[in-house]
Amino acid sequence: MYRLSLRKRIAIAFALCVAVLSVAWGFAFFAAMRLTEDHVLQKQLQRAAENYPALTTNLRAYNDAGNLPASLKEWAQTNPDEGVYEFATEELHVAVIATNNPQGRAYIVFDVAGIEDASSEDWWWLLVITSVVGTLGIVGFGLGLIVMRRSIAPVAQLAKVVADIDLENLSAGDHKRIESSQFGDDEIGLLAQTIEKTLERIGEFVARERYFTASASHELRTPITVITGALELLEQSDLSAADEKVINRVRRATLDMKTTIEMFLCLARETDDGLYDEKFLVEPLVSQAIDQQRHLLSGKSVDVEIEHRATPSICGHPQAFAIAVNNLVRNAFEHTLAGQGPIKILIKEQELLITNQVSALVINQAGAEERHMSIEALSHASSQGYGLGLGIVQRLCERNGWSFSFHADAAHVAARILW
Repeated sequence: MYRLSLRKRIAIAFALCVAVLSVAWGFAFFAAMRLTEDHVLQKQLQRAAENYPALTTNLRAYNDAGNLPASLKEWAQTNPDEGVYEFATEELHVAVIATNNPQGRAYIVFDVAGIEDASSEDWWWLLVITSVVGTLGIVGFGLGLIVMRRSIAPVAQLAKVVADIDLENLSAGDHKRIESSQFGDDEIGLLAQTIEKTLERIGEFVARERYFTASASHELRTPITVITGALELLEQSDLSAADEKVINRVRRATLDMKTTIEMFLCLARETDDGLYDEKFLVEPLVSQAIDQQRHLLSGKSVDVEIEHRATPSICGHPQAFAIAVNNLVRNAFEHTLAGQGPIKILIKEQELLITNQVSALVINQAGAEERHMSIEALSHASSQGYGLGLGIVQRLCERNGWSFSFHADAAHVAARILW
């Protein structure tokens, strides 16, 4: 469709626009000159016709300043320099030239009375000229718009096609909507081809992600379900105290594995059937997390103090919130040593705050005595004793529009979720 590149088309468009305007302005100036010339000649002929049969001339030469018209004699006595002078009031134009006469100069007087237009006619001519200039300006502006619009039409077409694609819900076939072949072999065609290939790769990635999460959800949860069922059958038999401890450890490990699987699957999903807009209560999920992780406090003599200042309900993914709270509660329970309680959990209208005391050894492993941790610091701290999911908690909160912060000093750790 387009044999020339976009750069050449724009350059040619500018050149054509300038050329057309230059020709238009040239014709306009030429017409103005011819019109002025004809107008002056007509005025002179009209004046001569009015004085017929006595023909008068507008040009007169004076060798003696004393013979000049009375209105010019006083001026001539000032010995003006050579040149051309205009006297608007007297309607005279005077040329002073050097001669060999006793005065050394001569005067040529051109009487323009009756030839120059009156002031009212001057304004009329000014209006005509202004109208012509304005019309040419408007025509030039319109011509420039038309030329530029045609030059960048492929860019606008590609932008419209890309704007019509829903980036929040990309499908595997969205790349076919661009049809890069219709944009030719220039820069726009190359850009369209690149976008088409990129969308194709993104579509394939989204399809693989959906297939993986659907398959992983089934394949990973099935062994957990089998293990849970086997534990329930074992509980119905006569077990010794040692066997019950082992089964309890297996049950807790299975629960932790189930939570971890759900956490990673929750992060892996691009969409989750609108659950990110679900409204739920905060308090039940916090209580559930405390009950699930309370075994970590066995033998530590550590109390858990829960302060309810409000009963908030928030919008988001309830499973994501439960995973985040479970992780924070588990970290607090694990890293609180015996006798270092209490662990405080504060629930406000727009905030959940979990604080606990830690030993100096844990803080030193984190690498500082006091800090507000970023995402990178959270990920680093996860491997240094603060638990697996602080970085994951940060990502879960970002996906749901919540705010997560983590603060540690020499004796306390505070994790806060704001919504």
